[in-house]
Amino acid sequence: MKAKWIFLVLTLILVNCTNRQHEKDSFSRDVQSEMSPESDQAPPPPPPPPGEAPGQISNSIERKLIKNGNLSFETDDLAATRQKVLNAVKANSGYISDDQENRSDDRISHTIQIRVPAAHFDTLLNTLTKGVSHFDYKQINVSDVTEEFIDVSARVKAKKEMESRYLDLLKQAKTVSNMLEIERELGNIRAEIESIEGRLRYLNDQVAYSTLSVTYYEKIHSQTAFGKHFREGFRNGWNNLVWFFIGIVNLWPFLLLVGIGIWLFRRWRKKVTR
Repeated sequence: MKAKWIFLVLTLILVNCTNRQHEKDSFSRDVQSEMSPESDQAPPPPPPPPGEAPGQISNSIERKLIKNGNLSFETDDLAATRQKVLNAVKANSGYISDDQENRSDDRISHTIQIRVPAAHFDTLLNTLTKGVSHFDYKQINVSDVTEEFIDVSARVKAKKEMESRYLDLLKQAKTVSNMLEIERELGNIRAEIESIEGRLRYLNDQVAYSTLSVTYYEKIHSQTAFGKHFREGFRNGWNNLVWFFIGIVNLWPFLLLVGIGIWLFRRWRKKVTR
C-alpha cells in the first residue's frame, strides 16, 4: 500500500515537470517566432537615384548642421563693446549662457558665450565683427550630423516597434514566469529608448541653436599699472603704521613693567657704586 502511494506521488511530480517544460518551450517558440530576423528585418531600401552613390545622402533630405564659433579681439571701451554684444544678442533672439570677467596686471577681459538660433548665426557674427580691424583668433566650425541624426532616429523607431511587440506578447502571457521575463526585456528596451532619445534631443538642440564664444579685452598701460601699485603700496604702508601703534597700545602693561624694572635697576646700581 505504501509503495502504491509513493508511485502515485512520483507520477504526479513527473507530469507537472513535463507540463512546465512544455509551456516554457511553447513560450520560447512564440518569442523566437515574434522576434526572428525574418519578422524584424525591414524591407530593403529603394535603389538610389541615378548618379548618386549608395552611401550618399540624398539632396532632398534636410541637412543637420551644427555651427560653433570663437572670437577674440581688443577694444578701447569695454562698456561700449559689452552693450554692443548685448544689443546684438537681443536683436537676433539669442541668450547668454555664460558670462565671465578676468583681470590681470596688463588687461581686463570679458568672455561671453552666446546661444543663438542657427538661422541668425551669420547675422550675429557679422554684427559683432563689424568695425574690428584685428582678431587674436577667429574660428568658425560647421559640423554635418545628418547621417548620425538619421541613424539615431531609425534606432529609436526600431526600438519602439520592438517594445510594441513585447507588449503584445505580455498580453498573451499565461504564466507569471513568462510575464516577468517579458517585463524584464521591456525594461531593458525602455532604458535603451530613453538613452537614444536623449542623444536625439541633444542633436536637435545643437542644430537649432548655434554657439558663439566672444572674448574682448582692454589693455592697461604700464604707467597706469605702476601708479596703481604705488597707490596700493602707500595705502599698505599707512595701514601697517596704524597697526603698529595699535600694537603698542595693546602692549602698554608690559611696557610699563619694563620701565619700572629699568628704573629700579638704576637705583640699585647707584647704591652699590657709592
